[in-house]
Amino acid sequence: MASLEVKDLSHSYIRGKSVLKEINFSLEAGEILSILGPSGCGKTTLLRIIAGLEKETSGSVNIDDHIISDHLHTVLTENRNIGLVVQERALFPHLTIINNVMFGIKETKSKKYEIAMRLLKLFKVDKYAYNFPNEISSGEQQRVAIARAMAPNPGILLMDEPFGTLDQSLTHQLRTETRKILKDNNTTAIIVSHDFDDAISMSDKVIVIDDGQIVQSGSAKDITHISPEKSLKLGSIISNS
Repeated sequence: MASLEVKDLSHSYIRGKSVLKEINFSLEAGEILSILGPSGCGKTTLLRIIAGLEKETSGSVNIDDHIISDHLHTVLTENRNIGLVVQERALFPHLTIINNVMFGIKETKSKKYEIAMRLLKLFKVDKYAYNFPNEISSGEQQRVAIARAMAPNPGILLMDEPFGTLDQSLTHQLRTETRKILKDNNTTAIIVSHDFDDAISMSDKVIVIDDGQIVQSGSAKDITHISPEKSLKLGSIISNS
């Protein structure tokens, strides 16, 4: 587990056109944050900057009070102790499920197996340990993808639209299970989504981004109870999510 602070973060792909504008937020170790907003608002770019896959234009990213990225230097992705789950799952098709989860663990072979099986059991897919990804359902593949990202015990877990391709009933079940596992393991996590239910059902904190700026932040309860009359922009974002 790790704490995270994003300070005055801005990013531009094209000179003069900002994708992110002075983003500020912090997470204590073990907290879960959802970043909510419509497609194209900058939320995935923010996640990629935290992961080290993009470089911010200005501002900084800090983990456990250590600067990992600012205008002076950048810590490489592989040295940030961050796990990443993408919408496409990206499992290795030529590896069995157990070997997919064992892949990023830096331990002895027996310890790798022990860690991987524990996570597969937590996500209720241990019976598929020796299957290949194409032999299990999309929901089961997503469980495996999250288990694989958690297997190296990252300080922070980043999830980009982790339930976006699943049907509604499966999404509800997997959200509930994933939150419980994250909390049981005291994992600091960020979930990027355009789905309002993802944000309020999984997170301790929510930030809403529109046009590269934070337009609302607070607890899930705070976001739930804000009205379109109080914030027409936020009301529009929520109704379009």
